[in-house]
Amino acid sequence: MNLLIISFFYKPDLSAGSFRTTALVESIEQKYPTAKIDIISTLPNRYKDFSEDCKKIEYNGNVTIYRADVSTKVSGVLGQIISFILFFLFTFKLVIGKKYNVVYATSSRLMTAFLGALVATIKRAYLYLDIRDIFIDTVEDVFPKKMTVLVLPILSVIEKFTINKAHKVNMVSRGFLPYFESKFKNKSYSFYTNGIDSIFLNNIVKKTPNIDRNKAVVYAGNFGDGQGLHKIIPQLAKKLENKASFQLIGNGGRKKELEEQLEKLNVNNVEIIAPVNRIELLKFYENADILFLHLNDYDAFKKVIPSKIFEYACYNKPIWGGLSGYVVDFLNDSMHGAYIFEPCNVDEAVKAFNNIDYDIKPREKFIHLYTRSNIMNNLADDVMALIK
Repeated sequence: MNLLIISFFYKPDLSAGSFRTTALVESIEQKYPTAKIDIISTLPNRYKDFSEDCKKIEYNGNVTIYRADVSTKVSGVLGQIISFILFFLFTFKLVIGKKYNVVYATSSRLMTAFLGALVATIKRAYLYLDIRDIFIDTVEDVFPKKMTVLVLPILSVIEKFTINKAHKVNMVSRGFLPYFESKFKNKSYSFYTNGIDSIFLNNIVKKTPNIDRNKAVVYAGNFGDGQGLHKIIPQLAKKLENKASFQLIGNGGRKKELEEQLEKLNVNNVEIIAPVNRIELLKFYENADILFLHLNDYDAFKKVIPSKIFEYACYNKPIWGGLSGYVVDFLNDSMHGAYIFEPCNVDEAVKAFNNIDYDIKPREKFIHLYTRSNIMNNLADDVMALIK
């Protein structure tokens, strides 16, 4: 059996899609050792200030990894478009003359899923889509109105073609279901979420907060419009300058605006740290008193489950987050020790901070349910079931 996996990010890159696809491949290798797997991805490009050496073509038993160089000097939306065009061309060149039984595409931005649909159609292969975001929703919320008027009709056609071509659609959040059911009623859906990787399970350290000093608040991830850190951190840190110190680890499109706001308000209790690998990240988590996350106040983000939650859950530490929508119900139903406030609301964030109880018991039930290897084993079975 020949399987093609298309994932814009793959190890050693730092992203939820990379971690997820890497874990899936490991599960398929273990459970289906005779399967031949081609992986088409990119050289590390998520963050300009993070890179690790890796080969453009890598052979590992029955697994072959092809990494496209999608680097470009152009930034912003245009730069992303150019990168995707390079990825498209790279993919189509690679698949010429090859046969596949299943094409698996994981996508937060619709175009990777669309690419998977095109390849599956050409190769007459089964198509399994792994949907990590609703791109059209995000475009409507984030992009200027003038742009969405032109782009949305095109994206709607692409989405319709892509989803209709899929033999199975997985969603990382049940919050996506109403959207897809309203548009695509007769599709087969599953819900294999993100999960907790073994690197976090094996490195849990309990640290007792020092009540005599400022609490150490750690955030690790993207500094983009979706996270909206520039809308909450400067004002929040200023209000808590005698109670908390913030370490923000990562990079992204809104970093400059974040730094400008910090400087404007003369904030001195926020440290911005360049992206680090996961081994180094563990040290920051271990030394933290509070683990922070935030999503911007957009309707599109009311359907998602941030992948960061699964990392944070391993630590017996309070999770302090600006979240709304489906994820709030998800946390209320499945996890204790989460202190949630309305996104971008500084006063609500301060109120939640003041209510934090630092004596967090291990989240054993949550960890059992959302261990990544278990979820990916089930996802691997679901993908391979298409050709049984």
